[in-house]
Amino acid sequence: MTDLFIMDGRILLFLQDSIRNPILDDFFKAITHLGDRGAIWLFLGVLLLFFEKSRRAGLLLLFSLLLSLLLNNMILKHVFSRTRPYEVVEGLIPLIPAPRDFSFPSGHTASSFAAAVSVYRTMPKVFGICALILAGMIALSRLYVGVHYPTDVIGGIMGGMAAAYMASYFLRQRH
Repeated sequence: MTDLFIMDGRILLFLQDSIRNPILDDFFKAITHLGDRGAIWLFLGVLLLFFEKSRRAGLLLLFSLLLSLLLNNMILKHVFSRTRPYEVVEGLIPLIPAPRDFSFPSGHTASSFAAAVSVYRTMPKVFGICALILAGMIALSRLYVGVHYPTDVIGGIMGGMAAAYMASYFLRQRH
């Protein structure tokens, strides 16, 4: 397990030392802020509720976000209590104000994948693919800005997908 943690840190330092540049810095900071408090996904979920054809998708998206918040941010982050990488990896400098909560799993990634998987499962595929691409960009941005380890992001993807599938299961049971 220690080797995995060492590799996690090395990947972040590689991104910082070899990939970061002013153009990408601004791009990834903007992308990462789209995921702050799930704002872009909350907006999309509420917007979908306004139209009869997409109401089910909006309901599923919002319920998925709620389950992701409970599972990933309120339970798993406290169970694992993983320190943020910029506090441990020597020389790593975050590009955004340093979050103060725990690192695993990535909440931005979890909420993004919970929402995107919900859209993918309930809307025309072109919308679902666009949502998954945005979720992937938000996940990647968390690495680029130096606030999550790669394994945090992988955990967020899995936790977000689990939340989307649980939400779908619970909503299906009600109808």
